[in-house]
Amino acid sequence: MPAIKFYKHDDIPMEMHKVKVVQQLTLLPADQRLQKMKDAGFNTFQLHNGDIFMDMLTDSGVNAMSQEQLAGMMKPDDAYAGSESFYRMVDKLEEIFGIGNCLPAHQGRACENILAERFVKPGNCVIMNYHFTTTKAHITRKGGHVEELVKDEGLISKSDLPFKGDIDLDKLEACIQAEGADNVVFMRLEAGTNLIGGQPVSLQSFKDACAIARKHGIVSVLDASLLQDNLYFIKTRDPECADRSIRDICREIADQFDIIYFSARKFGLARGGAILVRDDELFHSMEDLVPMFEGFLTYGGMSIREIEAMTVGFDECLEMDVISQGPQFIEYTVNQLDEYGVPMITPGGGLGAHIDATQFVSHIPQEEYPAGALAAALYICGGIRGMERGTLSEERNADGSERLASMELVRLALPRRVFTLSQVEYVIDRVKWLYDHRDMIGGLRFTHEPATLRFFTGRLEPVTDWPDRLAAAFKDAFGDDQ
Repeated sequence: MPAIKFYKHDDIPMEMHKVKVVQQLTLLPADQRLQKMKDAGFNTFQLHNGDIFMDMLTDSGVNAMSQEQLAGMMKPDDAYAGSESFYRMVDKLEEIFGIGNCLPAHQGRACENILAERFVKPGNCVIMNYHFTTTKAHITRKGGHVEELVKDEGLISKSDLPFKGDIDLDKLEACIQAEGADNVVFMRLEAGTNLIGGQPVSLQSFKDACAIARKHGIVSVLDASLLQDNLYFIKTRDPECADRSIRDICREIADQFDIIYFSARKFGLARGGAILVRDDELFHSMEDLVPMFEGFLTYGGMSIREIEAMTVGFDECLEMDVISQGPQFIEYTVNQLDEYGVPMITPGGGLGAHIDATQFVSHIPQEEYPAGALAAALYICGGIRGMERGTLSEERNADGSERLASMELVRLALPRRVFTLSQVEYVIDRVKWLYDHRDMIGGLRFTHEPATLRFFTGRLEPVTDWPDRLAAAFKDAFGDDQ
């Protein structure tokens, strides 16, 4: 649905729900936030949630559930094997995607593990429009490598292109020729490219890319974790889809793919995941991996209550009144900050508002993790927890050198049905203040660096005393208790 228009106000996003349950938030004083950041090793993942005012780290598993989802959680069938809750979920997924073979898993990265175990051997190639951290880690762990073929325009921060997640079809053909079709074990398209601003993929790009994969006998895989946002953007940005239903668009996308997997911490608005496999033989070649890594085939490591909530959530992810709220709040945040001159990824995508740290703190070299430093600074100056999406989220090259990321972003996620507009305005205000004092922010260096997925558990320190000076400047502007 379009944004509701106001008579005496600029158009603002309108929540199509009311709040029934609340959680108290705490805004610590700036001095305490500075100390908490030091205690966390300047890694926002290591902060305690009780010390955070606005948790914008992710939208994964932290979306607000509806009353219908909570009601569904009261009717689970807790059987270890053969749970009716599982079969209700399978029926719903087949109704939506047209695929009846379902392998349950506890979340998206568990699905990626199973796919990597089934397909990837040393030297194999997996083609993507763009990688996600855990997806790539599972593939490289098995000795494979990833080729990212997003169009060049997808890596341009500021533009008005509606579908910056599209794969480059010429690069796709060339990569298949260079690698050999037999060595490309699957092509994975992410419906909403997480690491480059949640940018969507067009319906035509899905169709064209899958047609090329089909021609070469390559398995096509859809990561549908962010599908609900992508569906919203196709309906609102593609004139040919304006009069089509979300369900109709969703089914046409699904019909292109051999395998669909997702994290229900995003698609489904609960906590779980699943792999849908079109071909029976391929399905049976993977099903033994579920009880090995996840749990029995009718619960897959998930709580049955979560399965019931997911089943309701799948329907909600196909309702415009539900899926419009996130993108509209994100667009509002991006547009307001863009008007203030803050470098943002435009147009606004899914997941959250993305700050271009390369431009925000252009004086910090990539080797000193500018996006990580900016995320730490934002917590110090507002109690806001964002997520670094840049070089810190990469893994080092084999020779120990840094693999510099294509983009240095700080993601301010907007979980669905969680924040109010006044809270969003607070975030906008604090980001603007920090931008006006951006020269005070300095770099970071590791004190503890894990070999894999270092952004989760690594610890860092500032290269100078910039956090103390930044906190002092903030207190001068806002007082001790802000």
